[in-house]
Formats: sequence, structure tokens, C-alpha cells
Amino acid sequence: MRRIVSFLVLVLACTVPVGPHGGPFAQAASMRWPQPKLPTVRIEAGMHVIRAELADTGRTREIGLMGRASLGPNEGMLFVFERKGVHCFWMRNTPLPLSIAFIDDDGRIVDIAQMAPLSEQSHCPSRPVRYALEMEQGWFARRGLQPGARLRQPELFGAIR
Repeated sequence: MRRIVSFLVLVLACTVPVGPHGGPFAQAASMRWPQPKLPTVRIEAGMHVIRAELADTGRTREIGLMGRASLGPNEGMLFVFERKGVHCFWMRNTPLPLSIAFIDDDGRIVDIAQMAPLSEQSHCPSRPVRYALEMEQGWFARRGLQPGARLRQPELFGAIR
């Protein structure tokens, strides 16, 4: 009888639903290891070309650049949301200092924030946006890009949805 009860407890423990993000073990794993490189899009920022990994699902947005030790020159991550909103970001488990540009539907930069590594401080746009672009810290400033500057990515910015 004791063996049957132990067996049933083990079976029940193994069949607990894990939810849309893989449950606690998958979430813990995502904090230790970066997600594989994602498909990229080309974004033009004046004369500069950015190769941005596309985080366009709940799971890829949740992991973002967590665990990444470096970014290549002109590489970043573009977060794409289904709807405009005040989408806030933090740097939990992200060891890289980053700059984030919040971008409106037409590709105009609304705000740029500087994000410290491994911080849980929230960084939010001043108004609802659909896009956010993370780059190595200082990337936008070194290129003279500030709020109001326009980025070009024809398949996303300005596309009819």
C-alpha cells in the first residue's frame, strides 16, 4: 500500500501543468542561459544599419537579452508587441548595460532610457508604443540619435496592421 501511495504522489507531481512559459524549471533555466539567437531584421538609423534580433512572442520578449555576455557591433534586440501599450522593461538577469529606445508605429523614437545591468528598476515609455529597441549602452547617443529621430524598417514601422 505504501508503494502505491508513493507511486501516485510521484505521478501527480510529474503531471502538474506548467503553464505557457514552461513552469518554474524552465523559467529558472532561462535565467541561467541566454536564448538562442533569434531571426534578425535590418533597421536603418540614418546612415547606420542595425541588425536586430526579433523578439515578437511572449516567450522571446520575456527572456530578451537575459544571460547574454555581449552584443556585436550594431546588434540589438527589437521587441514587437501586438498592441500599443506602456510596455516597461527591467534588467533582471541581464549582465549587459543597455540603452532602450521606445518607438512609435511610424518608427519615431519616443524615449531613450539607460538601463543598468542586473537591475529591477522599471523603464517605461512616456506614452503607448508597439516597439522597443535594446542596444549596447550609449549606442544611440554616440550616433546623435534622440527622441524624435526616425528609424526605418518598412515591414514593421509604418506597415498597415
